[in-house]
Amino acid sequence: MNPRNRKILFGSLLLLVIIVGLITFTLRQGKSKSTSVSKIVKIGLMPGGKQEDAIWKQVQKNAKDQFGITLKFVNFTDGDQPNKALANHEVDLNAFQHYAYLKSWNKANNGNIVSIGDTIITPIHLYSTKYKNVTEIPDKSTIAIPNDVTNESRALYVLKNAGLIKLDTSRGALATVKDIRDNHKGLIIKEIDASQTPRALDSVAAAVINYNFAISAKISEKESIYQEPLNEDSAQWINFIAANQSDKNNKVYKEVVKAYEQKNIADTIKKEYPDGGELPAWNLKL
Repeated sequence: MNPRNRKILFGSLLLLVIIVGLITFTLRQGKSKSTSVSKIVKIGLMPGGKQEDAIWKQVQKNAKDQFGITLKFVNFTDGDQPNKALANHEVDLNAFQHYAYLKSWNKANNGNIVSIGDTIITPIHLYSTKYKNVTEIPDKSTIAIPNDVTNESRALYVLKNAGLIKLDTSRGALATVKDIRDNHKGLIIKEIDASQTPRALDSVAAAVINYNFAISAKISEKESIYQEPLNEDSAQWINFIAANQSDKNNKVYKEVVKAYEQKNIADTIKKEYPDGGELPAWNLKL
């Protein structure tokens, strides 16, 4: 091969190497950019105060440190909004509801939202300023319970597990006062707005009050005469991270679940709620 042809061949090879290098660099840049975009996950939440913020801050750190995921939080004030935003793909995930609520919401809205991983359970209590034990509640006493669909059902299950009533739940998980089959004490079940149950406490024998309303009303833990047990009835009240059904196998979203379901999150929950107001739920055996 003469020197002129050798130079041409060398120049061609050099140009080919440069072109291949540029193509590889461009592809890597594009892949890196794509990965970066897919690793940003927006989660819809309801405001939960400093305690919830501390938990999600640790989840956010786990997600970033372990999976390279950036979590961005979108806060809503209306309980109907997070699911609507998820269904409309305005957020990627949400975390604010339990199974009974989602079942009711999906049915009412023809929704296709599913759970991809459990988070916490918030036991509710039966409170009384007059009695120290459920066995002390007299016949024909009045007990206040929330009147919305899911909380009414939950309250009735509490009364059932406390031995005050028996329920016929053959129609499904959600119960109403019509499902009471044994009210041997002749109790009067007073259905009122969940936010008003703390105010009713002094005028009734006892009231089933959600934890958040009990805390807001500064009801003493000593006034709890019965706590919702963790049994098969409790499964429907476990909270979870939700996704659209089409995204239930999304790898990145599953990594968000893994960032939550860890020991340091369980430790944070216990630290923030030393009274057991919230409990880790992903390892519960019900």
